[in-house]
Amino acid sequence: MKLIVFNGSPRGKECNTRVLLENFLNGFMATDGNTYELAYLNRLRDRDNLIKMFQQAEQVLLTFPLYTDAMPAIVKTFIESLEPLCGREGNPSLSFIVQGGFPEALHSRPLERYLGKLAKRLGCRYIGTVIKGGVEGIRSRPPWMTRRLFKSFYELGQTFGETSKFNEQIVLKIGKPERLSRFRMLFFHLLGKRLLQLMMWDKKLKENNAFKKRCAKPYAK
Repeated sequence: MKLIVFNGSPRGKECNTRVLLENFLNGFMATDGNTYELAYLNRLRDRDNLIKMFQQAEQVLLTFPLYTDAMPAIVKTFIESLEPLCGREGNPSLSFIVQGGFPEALHSRPLERYLGKLAKRLGCRYIGTVIKGGVEGIRSRPPWMTRRLFKSFYELGQTFGETSKFNEQIVLKIGKPERLSRFRMLFFHLLGKRLLQLMMWDKKLKENNAFKKRCAKPYAK
């Protein structure tokens, strides 16, 4: 099987989507004869080539982050550019992986319904959508925090490479939690913001020599 993969993160190669996708593709390539071609949607100058890749594909996987309940503009632009292919005979099978910072999968369910309708409008066979929340900062987490998640994405890719389908049980496991428990909601309310600040935002500020200026108000009167 040959799989055409589109990474729709505006960050390009320096993104959380790439980390999850690498594990999926490693699993996918475990089956002899499987190949894939990976393209980044932030390369706007390649738009005609990206459309051509979609047009000539048999299997397409579109992956992207969810930013505050909205897909990136480059993904929306790419989707709109596919309009001339709507209803065309021979359109590829279409599957999606969506990741976001919010831990609850619930935030992405409206988008999941939209993606199913999108595949139908294009005339593509809809394989399914994988939802994973709580991904922001995953590249800086220690291995013990990501081992299970990466294994799940490897297994998802492996079964996809064997069957051309998403394993429903693995998809459900990856999507948890659907909703946060009251205890976890209380934890995030009391400590989560501060921990996120310490683990990610403060780290980024220090890397860019901006930590001492974090409370600056250059436009204050």
